[in-house]
Amino acid sequence: MATERKQNRKEEILGTLAHMLETSLGKPITTARLAAEVGVSEAALYRHFPSKAKMFDDLINLIEDILLGSTNRMLEQEKNTMTRVREMLLILFRLVEQSPGMSRMLTGDALMGEHERLRLRIVMLFDKFESQMKQVLRERRLREGAEFATDESVLSNVVMAYAEGKLLQFVRSGFKTKPTAQFDTQWALIERQLLGS
Repeated sequence: MATERKQNRKEEILGTLAHMLETSLGKPITTARLAAEVGVSEAALYRHFPSKAKMFDDLINLIEDILLGSTNRMLEQEKNTMTRVREMLLILFRLVEQSPGMSRMLTGDALMGEHERLRLRIVMLFDKFESQMKQVLRERRLREGAEFATDESVLSNVVMAYAEGKLLQFVRSGFKTKPTAQFDTQWALIERQLLGS
């Protein structure tokens, strides 16, 4: 019972931190402010997390689990290459729209002044996501008997540059310019470019 209560408190702290990332644009999130939002002392925070960096670590783990887990489930169901790439982008965009504070983590905005290791974890997460996309594009030869005119690593990087740009716009706009805004029109252009390249 105590373990369950401790786990619930950890989840509450992480949920509050994610909410503060959404509502405290431009303000640093201190452990004192976080503790006040949760309604506990700073000492109580440190009973659940040894450091603020560990809280951010756990949020990054959560983002990674959701993003890569959802992508893997989608890839098991969907076999068309271009639909797979499109859905990968939508998984990323819907994740940040549902929890805008996560976009601040993914763009590095929330990690300014934090441990460099945290920023590197985000870099690694994007590298994994891009590698997965590159693999999806490479599998087109096997699945559909068709090849791209341009190397798949170049194509996946172009798609990721688009995705990261959408995340930056979302953060910069104070979460008003949603990544899914105009997505269907933009995707149609990207898809034509990828297939015609």
